[in-house]
Amino acid sequence: MPSLPFSARVRATTAPPIPAARQWAALYNGDAGPMLDLTQAVPGYPPHADMLAKLAEAAVSRAAAGYGPIDGEPGLREALAAELSAFYRSPISAGDVAITAGCNLAFTMAMTVLAGTGDEVLLPTPWYFNHRMALELLGIGTRALQTRAEDGFIPDPQRLAAALTPATRAVVLVTPNNPTGAIIPPAILAEIAAICRARGVWLVLDETYRDFLPEEATPPHNLFAEADWRDHVVQLYSFSKSYCIPGHRVGAILGGGAFRAELLKLIDTMQICAPRPAQAALCWAIPALAGWRAGNRAIMARRATSFRAAMGAAPSWRIDAMGTYFAYLRLPEALPDGLAVAEALASRHGLLTLPGSFFGPGQERHLRLAFANAPEESLAALPERLAALDICATA
Repeated sequence: MPSLPFSARVRATTAPPIPAARQWAALYNGDAGPMLDLTQAVPGYPPHADMLAKLAEAAVSRAAAGYGPIDGEPGLREALAAELSAFYRSPISAGDVAITAGCNLAFTMAMTVLAGTGDEVLLPTPWYFNHRMALELLGIGTRALQTRAEDGFIPDPQRLAAALTPATRAVVLVTPNNPTGAIIPPAILAEIAAICRARGVWLVLDETYRDFLPEEATPPHNLFAEADWRDHVVQLYSFSKSYCIPGHRVGAILGGGAFRAELLKLIDTMQICAPRPAQAALCWAIPALAGWRAGNRAIMARRATSFRAAMGAAPSWRIDAMGTYFAYLRLPEALPDGLAVAEALASRHGLLTLPGSFFGPGQERHLRLAFANAPEESLAALPERLAALDICATA
């Protein structure tokens, strides 16, 4: 019996990349040692013990079993607003914050507010694949802006301005970037924000990895210091990486004014409220675990150093970009495209990575490695496994 029809948009959207890549690992026989999984960006260390205790305490609370405020627990919104105000050195209030069931849903809801059928959103490539998938599922057009390795994968403001069309409703920037790890400098962000404001286009900043920025004396940008930022800027954030709780699904949207009024309609429809036990625990964790989070940033910095040192023993593989969570590697010329290479590395050499083709057009000669997942001693195995593939290619 033939299948009943499905949504054309859903059918046209590619399968989730990470589960697809992990199917290759099922073919690995273990000859090279334990599987080294550098696919999904998950913290490579456990949550704080007190955080787990707070989660457990909240989970058995009768209060947390009921519906909560649509835009999130007031205590969490206030705690996040206070932290953001200090971090960006700009006045941000709890009224600017909405709590969501993860950052992917935050993106989907924000895009639903800002654009619709016939509109388009500009995504620099390489892009975060779930952003592209969400737009396709919503029926919103994606306009790609190619960034270049020679520019550090930083969007060029003038090329971005030239790419905007009358149908463009928003520009999405991820900084620190997924998949490249690149950090967009404050001056570039300011220039892009000015272009978007002048052209009547929203700027959406996904700053999921902001807590892993190198510690500096100045904030990563000054956009929230502008009096009218609520009229043209939206920020997305995830608690998953910083607090090691991706399974609890808590994210946030920073936005005010008319955008917020429309956003509340989406939140009520798509989630009603974010998970309440995790929100209760995070109210405590934001101020209480500041030192622990700083220690984790130092752990990630050491892993980045270890990764770069390990790659020195694999000179045919070039690091085109790197941050404190990801590295974006260019394949040696002798190897085939990234999809074939990623499959071979996983199935034959026990190294699970994501091919660049998962991150948009023109990325076929790259691999993304989420080295933050792995302890430093595991990263030492990288050169041998990459070299094994080089030998196979030249044999």
